Parts: sequence; structure tokens; C-alpha cells
Amino acid sequence: MIATRLATSSDAEAISALLTANAGDRGGMLLGQWPREAIETRIASGQSIVIATGDDDRLLGALLTSEKGFDAAPPVQAMLEAWPGGPDAYVYGPVCVSPDARGLGVLEALFARLRATFPGREVILFIREDNPRSLKAHLRLGMREVARYDFDGKVFVVLSDRPDAG
Repeated sequence: MIATRLATSSDAEAISALLTANAGDRGGMLLGQWPREAIETRIASGQSIVIATGDDDRLLGALLTSEKGFDAAPPVQAMLEAWPGGPDAYVYGPVCVSPDARGLGVLEALFARLRATFPGREVILFIREDNPRSLKAHLRLGMREVARYDFDGKVFVVLSDRPDAG
């Protein structure tokens, strides 16, 4: 069974380990560095992180969010220039599902908890164009492509769940 909840500071180490293991410098598709301190800062600053756990309380996945003014990372800023979203839109991502939990509904469970946490608010995110698995998974969640942009030699697709987007 998959359980979801908002993360607390006691989850920071496990979230950091999951994200770090799937970072681009380790063969994954995630951008950025995710030390425990960065996760703790997000949580302490009120930026929601939704986590999914299994029967053994093991972390299966994590979905980070932030208000539009929180993250100054260049790829996030480039996304917001390409598609700023509506006034109440928030940034979705990164999201990461443990490799052994992929295909089990973890992403869907994380997204359902997120929508319940922020009802009616627009989600905006970016995915590298060369990550078709993630693009397909997010399109299945009802998101749609609203923009594209180039960053650091890569093409990124911007997605939104706003009904009139795109």
C-alpha cells in the first residue's frame, strides 16, 4: 500500500538520498544538487514536499514544490520566463520515484496528494525533452505542454495542468 503525506524535517535525509541517487551526475535525469540541508531549508521555509511511503515506511517517492519566488535556480527562472503561469501557480518538481517502485502508481499518488494540498492552483513544471518516460507519465496525469525553452544546450518542455493552458 502507498501512503502519502507532507514531509517533515525528519524526512530530509531520506529525500536527499533519493534525489542524489537519481541526479544527472549519477546517470539520472534530475538537475541540481540536493543535500539534506537544502531539503531542510525548503521544509522550514514552508515549501511543501509530498512523500510516498510503502508498508515498511520506506520512502518510495518525493515531489518537491515551491512558490514562484522561492527558487532562484537558473533552469527554474528560464521556465518561468517561458511560461509564468497564472498568479497563483506554483512550481512542481523535482519529482523522483525510487527505481524499484516505478510503475506502481507512486507518481499518481504523489500528484493526488499534491492536488488535495493545493486545490485549484496551477502546477507548472519542466522536463527535459530527452526524458520521454517522464513526459509521458505527466501527460497521463492530465498536464499539457505550454512552452519549450533551451537551457545549457538542452531543450526543456514546460507543462501545466491549467485547463485552458496550451
